[in-house]
Amino acid sequence: MRTRPNRALPAAVAVLAALCALPVSAATAAAHEPAPYAAPADHPTYIVTVSRDRDPAEVARLVGATPVHVYRTALHGFAARLSPAQVAALHALPGVETVTEDGTASAG
Repeated sequence: MRTRPNRALPAAVAVLAALCALPVSAATAAAHEPAPYAAPADHPTYIVTVSRDRDPAEVARLVGATPVHVYRTALHGFAARLSPAQVAALHALPGVETVTEDGTASAG
C-alpha cells in the first residue's frame, strides 16, 4: 500500500506561521507607547516644552510626573497632569521652555 503526500499540509503550515507572527509584531509596536496615567482629577493637564538637548521623559521623571504623551516632532516636550509643586519645580529646571495648562482654543 502506497501513501500519497498531503498537499494541504504545507499551506496550513504557512498560514499558521503567518498568524503566529501577527501578535509578536503588534506587541512590539505597543511596547513603544507610554503607559496611560490616571492622575488625580484635581490636577490639570499641562503641556511642557523643553530644549532640544533635553530628554522630555527625563525632565518629567525629575519632577515625579508621568507623561500622558511625549512629543518629539512638532513639539519637544510632554503632556502630564501636574500638581502646583511640580509646575513650580519645572519652572526652576534649566532647559524647560514653557509650562502651559492645556485647554481648548477657538478662532474668533
